[in-house]
Amino acid sequence: MEQGDYSGSKAFPPLKNDTFLKAAWGEVTDYVPVWCMRQAGRYLPEFRETRATQDFFATCRSPAICCELTLQPLRRFPLDAAIIFSDILVIPQALGMEVTMVPGKGPMFPEPLNEPADLVKLRENVDVTQELAYVFQAIMLTRYKLKGEVPLIGFSGAPWTLMAYMIEGGGSNTMAKAKRWLYQYPVASHKLLKILTNLIIDYLVDQVTAGAQALQVFESHAGHLGSKQFNEFSLPYLREIAHQVKEKLKASGLDQVPMIVFAKDAHYALEDISESGYEVVGLDWTIQPKVARERVGKKVTLQGNMDPCALYAPKDKISETVKKMIEEFGTQRYIANLGHGMYPDMDPEHVATFVETVHTHSRQIRKNE
Repeated sequence: MEQGDYSGSKAFPPLKNDTFLKAAWGEVTDYVPVWCMRQAGRYLPEFRETRATQDFFATCRSPAICCELTLQPLRRFPLDAAIIFSDILVIPQALGMEVTMVPGKGPMFPEPLNEPADLVKLRENVDVTQELAYVFQAIMLTRYKLKGEVPLIGFSGAPWTLMAYMIEGGGSNTMAKAKRWLYQYPVASHKLLKILTNLIIDYLVDQVTAGAQALQVFESHAGHLGSKQFNEFSLPYLREIAHQVKEKLKASGLDQVPMIVFAKDAHYALEDISESGYEVVGLDWTIQPKVARERVGKKVTLQGNMDPCALYAPKDKISETVKKMIEEFGTQRYIANLGHGMYPDMDPEHVATFVETVHTHSRQIRKNE
C-alpha cells in the first residue's frame, strides 16, 4: 500500500476546537487546553467492558475497537484532544519480535535481545505502511468519527525506551540489562537505536498521512539514564526524529504538525530537550512548573505535570492542586496534563474535576488579565 492511501484529508470534517493546536504552536489561547495521558484506559468502566473478551494486542490490531476506545473519554469529559488508542510496542512487533501483554505484569518478550548477535533476528527493510496498517486505519477512522470536535494525537515510543523493553524482555526497576548494552556494546546499541529511529520516523509520518494532527514521542525510560548516557544514546535520536519527520512531511506536501517530546524524569536535560526540535516539552511531576519555565523560557510550550496520584485526593483538593499548577505555568504556551498516565483504579469523577478546573480557572485568569 503506497504512502498516502490513508489520507482522505480533504474529506475530514473541519476542526471545531483548535485550542490544543494553538497552544502547541505557541499561539494565544482563550483558556488552557487539557488532555490526559492514558485517558483511554482501564479507569473507565466502558473501556473494561469493550476490552473484556479481547487480547490486548488483538485490540490494538482492530481499527474499529481502537477508534471506540479513543472516543470513550471524549464522551465523558470536555477534553481538548484525543490520542489514538495503541501501544508503543507495536514497533518491536513490526521488527518481528513477539510481545504479549500479561495481566497484572504488563508487556513480556518471550525472546528478548540478549546480545548483539541477536540483532540479526530483527526484520530488515520493514514496510511500516504495510506492517502497521492497522494503526493508520484506526487513525483515519477516528478522524472521521471525531467529526472535528478536537484534534487527534498520534504517538510512538522513543528509541531508547523501545530498546530497553526489547532487551529487558518487559518492565524493570533498574533497566540494568539494557544499560549493560550501553556500556559493553555501544556500537551495537547505536545500531539498534538507528534501526528503531528509522522505523519511528516512517511510522510517525504515516500517522500524519492517515490523519494525526499532532505527534507525541514517549521517552518513558529517560530517568534510567544519567546525563552522559542520555546525551549519547537518547538525545541525538530524539533530535533526528523531530528533524526527519518535519523534512519528510514537507517533502510529501503534508502539513506540518506540532510534535511533543515526553522524556520522563529527564529534568536534568531540560534545556537540551527544549532545543531538540519539538514544539512541546512534556513534564513529569518531579519538577516545579516555575523552575521548568525559567529554564526553558518561552521558546517552547510546556505540557504537564500534575502527579497522577493527586487524582486520588478529594475533589476540592484536586481543584486546589490544578489551580496552583495553572498559576505557576501561566495560561499561555501551556497544555495541562498529568505528569504520567492515569492508573486503572482512578475515579472518572475525579478526572472530570481535573478537566473542568483547568478550563474554568484558566478562563477566569484570562478574563482578569
